[in-house]
Amino acid sequence: MVKAVVIGAAGKMGGRIISLMSATEGIELAGAVERKGHPLAGRDVGEILGLGKTGVKISDNLKACIGKADVVIDFTHHEAVLEHLKTAASAKKAMVVGTTGFTTDEIGKIKELAKSTRLMLAPNMSVGVNVMFKVLENVAGILKDEFDVEIIEAHHNLKKDSPSGTAMRMAEIIAKTLNRDLGKVGVYGRKGMIGARTREEIGIQTVRAGDIVGEHWVIFGGIGERLEFIHRAHSRDNFAKGALRAAKWIVKQKNGFYDMQDVLGLKS
Repeated sequence: MVKAVVIGAAGKMGGRIISLMSATEGIELAGAVERKGHPLAGRDVGEILGLGKTGVKISDNLKACIGKADVVIDFTHHEAVLEHLKTAASAKKAMVVGTTGFTTDEIGKIKELAKSTRLMLAPNMSVGVNVMFKVLENVAGILKDEFDVEIIEAHHNLKKDSPSGTAMRMAEIIAKTLNRDLGKVGVYGRKGMIGARTREEIGIQTVRAGDIVGEHWVIFGGIGERLEFIHRAHSRDNFAKGALRAAKWIVKQKNGFYDMQDVLGLKS
């Protein structure tokens, strides 16, 4: 039985992960963590989430409960994740991270820390989205430079980072397949008399409205035809289920940096 500590336990994602964990074979909750001074610290996490008493109280100190865990699951803020990973790596515990918004410098530090433990980091843990990543790679490789590429993403009005980590990962996959530098060809909005679209640019547009869980469109536009690929998340449960699947997988791996494509066996 894999024992997991969930950070951000009282949040939307942490709560769904814990709720679904009770109905998932092979994994159980060993600890629940929130930020320092959180008003729910000390309370039974099950009672807070409407699950009844679990015997697991919310802690505001990861170090206090990490010894009970095989794996740590974290969907919190990108700056906090780095500190949590340091704690996990020091304790030789595996970690699953679904947070987005990391800087290039933070990713470098994360990859270095992953050498000391087992880390699975993905901007989106939905099985459907990760299948879409693979499809986009294949389609871009077939269409090459003959089709324009546009990516549109939509999320709820509380999402802080933009574009979404998922949209950026899609853009990175397509750019790499087409041998383009996303830093040079990415276009994140258009206004005014900007001239004709260049052949190499990859458009990435953002929508923030209401309670949209997450939607991503990728358009390959050619002359006289276009291909569109759409993923719509109807609830956070698909992300939570992916995180639990990843948590059970990562504990069996060697030290290193992995993503959801590794978990699903989609890498060539």
